[in-house]
Amino acid sequence: MYEKDDPRSALATAARPDSGATITAAQYLDLRETPVVRAQNIILVHTDARDGDDLDNGTLEGELAIVVTDASPAFTVLTSEGATKVDSPGLVVVPPGASRISVHGDGPLVRLVEATEPAWRDRVANAGAYAQDHPRVTLLERWPAPAEERVRFYPLSEVPDDPKRFGRIFRTRSFMVNFLPLQDGPRDPRKLSPHHHDDFEQLSLAVQGEYVHHIRTPWLPDSTTWREDEHVRIGSPSVTVIPPPTVHTSAASDPGVNQLIDIFSPPRVDFSEKPGWVLNADDYPMP
Repeated sequence: MYEKDDPRSALATAARPDSGATITAAQYLDLRETPVVRAQNIILVHTDARDGDDLDNGTLEGELAIVVTDASPAFTVLTSEGATKVDSPGLVVVPPGASRISVHGDGPLVRLVEATEPAWRDRVANAGAYAQDHPRVTLLERWPAPAEERVRFYPLSEVPDDPKRFGRIFRTRSFMVNFLPLQDGPRDPRKLSPHHHDDFEQLSLAVQGEYVHHIRTPWLPDSTTWREDEHVRIGSPSVTVIPPPTVHTSAASDPGVNQLIDIFSPPRVDFSEKPGWVLNADDYPMP
């Protein structure tokens, strides 16, 4: 599963009896063709923003999270409480309510909202994939509220990579975002990390380079539901929605710089229980 020097090798692994529910198919979504997509609990909005754009987030019942990469423009988040300027990579968390984004340059922005948000749920391109709740995915129940509801920005520049920690992880009440280290060139094919999750989806957001997603669907007693192994190559920007309990691993394949950001909803308990892994744990408590 994990190499012994992989920080995830210390994670507890669950041993649950299989529910027998249908295992859904993975989704590979090109965000230039389908910029608004969803998973069970989360909607992802990809915008190729331009200088002077005024992006209306709507009046949200839950939080808004903004994923800011090296390619993103500077921008200002506007709420009834004031203005917050962001000009470097990291994660922005905006509390419920009305908000807008004033853009100061050109580049991509990724917004995350809960899948039930009325302002966004009818805009998603893959709505048909969630006409019914996926029985193997735990539905979102928001984690405890922070002591103070306000716009927060967590810049990556304040958090260097640490090989003892798996990426740079931030959580909110509804989401968990893991900024994985940049990968220069292809991943060593002899050092992959196939694994599975029992009850949550993984959204693998490719923001630079190209990846091959390897996905194996376990066999259930009904052989008519079996699938061939998948080895799907996809560039950026894209998001791959990986359903439980498929065995999966992703390999950077571009000779240049590759960057993947993993997104989960609700936040992962196993990551949250590892001391020091969630970098803003003091702001967003566990249940």
